Amino acid sequence: MSQLFSIRMRAAQSSEHISGAERIAPAQDLAAIATAMISRALGHSRGTPDAIRLAIDALPPAAIKNAPLPDITTVLVPDHHAGRAAARAELLRAGVSDAAATAAIEALASGAAPGRHVMRGAMLVDADSGERLENDAARGLRVSRMDLSPDAHSALTAALHGSGRDTTHLREALALAGKVLLSPGIVAELCWSDDPDYTAGYVASPLRGYVRFPHLKAKGDKLGGRAFFYQRSTFNLAEITAFLQEEPVLFSQIGRIHADEVFAG
Repeated sequence: MSQLFSIRMRAAQSSEHISGAERIAPAQDLAAIATAMISRALGHSRGTPDAIRLAIDALPPAAIKNAPLPDITTVLVPDHHAGRAAARAELLRAGVSDAAATAAIEALASGAAPGRHVMRGAMLVDADSGERLENDAARGLRVSRMDLSPDAHSALTAALHGSGRDTTHLREALALAGKVLLSPGIVAELCWSDDPDYTAGYVASPLRGYVRFPHLKAKGDKLGGRAFFYQRSTFNLAEITAFLQEEPVLFSQIGRIHADEVFAG
């Protein structure tokens, strides 16, 4: 394997998160990726950033963990009200309590950071009580250093061909969810984007993999974010933080693409 690098972009406006991106790539691809990341930050629908930061770090080959991507299921819903009901049902199915699922959905819908802003990272939530477990309610916990291998990228594109779902949003969310599902004590993840033009979101869990909902918010809504639900009995913040932020994971094969489901309500 050639030398690989982690390349990360973060863009902000008046210290508020605008956009971010993560890739793992060889040296010869870094310039093109950096240019694309900067263009993405400057053209984001949340506004023009006043700060864009790129970080590039070499990854020791022995440190890179290879893993398969989660399975993908799409649950069809007519609007974000039905989508949130379906996501809540999926969280309960994964082992999250009603109270914790409801609290997390309400937090993301109203702005999970102080002042009802979007968090820079994810909430960490007790899967039973719904208690917030992160140290910083504004920053939360960011997930970093993950990507699809070229073979996995090609296989996913082929598997999703003709579905209209082979998008950057889905690929990046799938890689992030895949890494979260490798973290110790994870029960489930809930996510919908803070991009006002993107209404889809997902619940990921060890039980069913990546379960996507086309509508988890109304178009034009600038609020969104992530909640990671953990078993409190085994929760170790330092261990989870070290894994999600520092350990590189390259997804080298895709999971199964299941037939669409329709939420019955």
